[in-house]
Amino acid sequence: MWLDDREIELLAQTGTSVAHCPCSNMKLSSGPARVIDMRRKGIAVGLGSDGEKENNNLDLLEEMKFASLLHKVSTLDPTTGDPWDILTMATLEGARALGLDAVTGSLEAGKKADIVTVDLLGLHTTPLLHGYDFNAAARLVFSAGAADVDQVWVDGKLLVDGGHVLSVNTEQVRLRAQSAAEELFSRRAALTS
Repeated sequence: MWLDDREIELLAQTGTSVAHCPCSNMKLSSGPARVIDMRRKGIAVGLGSDGEKENNNLDLLEEMKFASLLHKVSTLDPTTGDPWDILTMATLEGARALGLDAVTGSLEAGKKADIVTVDLLGLHTTPLLHGYDFNAAARLVFSAGAADVDQVWVDGKLLVDGGHVLSVNTEQVRLRAQSAAEELFSRRAALTS
């Protein structure tokens, strides 16, 4: 996303929010978004994954890692992309970008009970430290991935348990997606032949 200072100012003045999709930006060679500059101007910047074709796995935990790393490499400053700041972009700032921060995005009385639990006891998320060296945010941002999600609660309703989706038949969804993709590519082939 190539924004100049005037365009960032315009986004701030109009209350426009931004979805930052770092994996898509890198895959499509779009360049790094000026996230730090936008947030300094008060623009709500949430994290997104873009579409399947532009991202390939739709893993928001991976997006957190790449958002932090892209901040670091684009600014040449290893202190940017703080894990707590990235978590805020994935939660409360994401809700604010959607105009839903009064409803969700943080655990507070009166807000919907939207909760994701992540298993941080794997070898790849060790060591998980406590006290002064508490590093759960860093483990979430830099080590965890979609496979580590244990439970997902939306408005107090359990939708994922033990990493398994409870609300839909995932095999049926996969088969329908495969069929739709094959049909779409078949139509495209007919148009180009």
